[in-house]
Amino acid sequence: MTTTLDKPLRREIDVEGQAYTVVMDAQGVKITRKSHRKGIELKWIDLVTGDAAVAAALNASTSESD
Repeated sequence: MTTTLDKPLRREIDVEGQAYTVVMDAQGVKITRKSHRKGIELKWIDLVTGDAAVAAALNASTSESD
């Protein structure tokens, strides 16, 4: 049995020693560096349809932050 995602779910993860906040809600998922506002957003529809432009934008945005 699954639970409906009716309110945002916020979790912290550690990626190579850097803390990130992951927020999942009904529209999609957002990953931001801890204590920052800007991050990467991915809508569920883009993920489900396999939109290639999303993957390209995701790779470009992560390489700019390095």
